[in-house]
Amino acid sequence: MTKSPFRPAKAYANDAFLNSRDARPLRILAEYIEPEARFERLRIRDTIVFFGSARAQSREAAQAGLEAAKAGGGDVERAEARLAMSRYYEDARELAKRLTGWSKALEGTDRRFVVCTGGGPGVMEAANRGASEAKGLNVGLAISLPGEEYANPYVTRELAFEFHYFFMRKFWFTYLAKALVVMPGGFGTLDELFEVLTLIQTLKIAKRLPIVLYGADYWDAVVDFDALVRFGTIDAGDPGLFFRTDSVDAAFASSPASSPSTPSPPPARVCE
Repeated sequence: MTKSPFRPAKAYANDAFLNSRDARPLRILAEYIEPEARFERLRIRDTIVFFGSARAQSREAAQAGLEAAKAGGGDVERAEARLAMSRYYEDARELAKRLTGWSKALEGTDRRFVVCTGGGPGVMEAANRGASEAKGLNVGLAISLPGEEYANPYVTRELAFEFHYFFMRKFWFTYLAKALVVMPGGFGTLDELFEVLTLIQTLKIAKRLPIVLYGADYWDAVVDFDALVRFGTIDAGDPGLFFRTDSVDAAFASSPASSPSTPSPPPARVCE
């Protein structure tokens, strides 16, 4: 009786190997090469990145939550706080919509400025939603986390990613970024903001990168940058790395949209 020939799995088709500790360098490399290939194919070279809380709700959802709390004996104070915070959802949505409309109207250049977020709910959803309402491409760099949903429904499908490694996700946030808009957020938002500020301060990011801290009252209460200057732990000029505002108009004006309609080539990117 003839035995069936044995055909071992090729290394690149061996799931047990690819998910093993030994193949970690391959997984890390894949999270660099695969996004790069998609970005090249769709000509995504310049992004405007939005950071902010995943817990922010739209005004409509927050208003409905407040009414439900009042009617059902729920936590009215918390619902009122969510309604107040919903302004950041709506402002992120409006700003992303305006930036996308401006980018689509650029003439005399093949460059586009594409809204990019972490792909999740809250402020991220709002920015992707605004870009989608302007009928523009937008990017969602999601991360696999316990209990988290997949990319929000407004991310362009061809530009929806799910990363395993935080540091590879952060690389793609910064590598193509030409401006950052940082809405109120929690640990994740603070982590992203301070990593970018550190990279700029240490010249690991060698390009001009406007950073807007949106929500002056929030940022003044949460981070006392002036105290860091007083204690001598940052330079007096370091708070000049960002701009604080509560205005969509001011945020729009401080973005690449304030440049001439035919942008010049960008300076050097993240040090390679």
